[in-house]
Amino acid sequence: MTNPFLNSDIPSPCYVCDEAALEQNLKLMQRVQQESEAHIILALKGFSMWSTFPLVREYLKGCTASSVWEARLAAEEFGREVHAYAPAYKQADIDALLPLVHHISFNSMSQWHTYREQVLAAGVSAGLRINPEHQEAETELYDPSAPGSRLGIRLRDLEGADLTGIEGLHVHNLCECDSLALERTLEAVEEKFGDILHQMKWLNLGGGHLMTRQGYDVDHLISQLKRLKKTYNLQVILEPGSAVAWQTGPLIAEVVDIIENDGQIALLDISATAHMPDVLEMPYRPTITNAREPGVLPHTYKLGGNSCLAGDVIGLYSFEHPLQRGDRIIFEDMMHYTMVKTSFFNGVEHPGIGILRRDGRFELIRKFTYEDFRDRLS
Repeated sequence: MTNPFLNSDIPSPCYVCDEAALEQNLKLMQRVQQESEAHIILALKGFSMWSTFPLVREYLKGCTASSVWEARLAAEEFGREVHAYAPAYKQADIDALLPLVHHISFNSMSQWHTYREQVLAAGVSAGLRINPEHQEAETELYDPSAPGSRLGIRLRDLEGADLTGIEGLHVHNLCECDSLALERTLEAVEEKFGDILHQMKWLNLGGGHLMTRQGYDVDHLISQLKRLKKTYNLQVILEPGSAVAWQTGPLIAEVVDIIENDGQIALLDISATAHMPDVLEMPYRPTITNAREPGVLPHTYKLGGNSCLAGDVIGLYSFEHPLQRGDRIIFEDMMHYTMVKTSFFNGVEHPGIGILRRDGRFELIRKFTYEDFRDRLS
């Protein structure tokens, strides 16, 4: 069967969302909501492709925002519940957020005390982000519970605190984790904060619940959520980002040139630093359709980006046939986090954004221009 992402209508470079795959993920989340009575909201920090919101809002309860601009995107383009959390708010942030959001979580008692009266007067449900000091994330860069973390309030810093006006707790320490990691986290949360939970109306379990990954124990997740609701009589909220857009589409790239320097180097029309920054930051190795580890298939290439950064290298991959100029390279699973982190570094052409519709049609939603690059500057 022909790969639909090799459709000649798809330009290069381009991020392409597979609408059918996205809906499959959303239907699984709908099942979790129905059976557990938990609410699932979209974390815009992981997936904010707002052209898909008409589909996403058929299934999810709303969005969670990490900034004023994300909250505006949620309110204006999604149109359901808006939740907000940031490590720190300025007065201007609070003034802008309170007309937009339904829930807001604070990262410290000092922030809560600063804005308490204004939040209560606005009728917005307030919460505190807690730090259970329990680590599950494999990469330190993404571990909110690492020693010295700036994210969340430790139990010792809540002792004796006046929680009047606080209606919920927010905990987030997972990163693409399974339901057993959630269970261990809940053990830590309940051991430390169980007494406080009995006083709350809601508990936000953050993101990192990779429930749409093959092999994830969805039934175990549902059982944990049902137990929480029954034990503490509160509304449980999940805010996944990766799970919503997991395996929902690639970044399409093209071979521009092939050079030789201690091996074959294929130069592409995309950039790791500008378009796949986690490749360099985590680092991680993207999966490429029909490619393998170096030396496994007959022809091995170093894949390089098209910026002037010397380290703009994606990695070594082997292919069944020699690469030629104009060949398409399909970087799989690029919808979550990758697309929201892109930049216009070096003025390298920014990938377009498109949707592979459920009926097989490709629709180009956005093509970036020189003016987009220029207007990011001043």
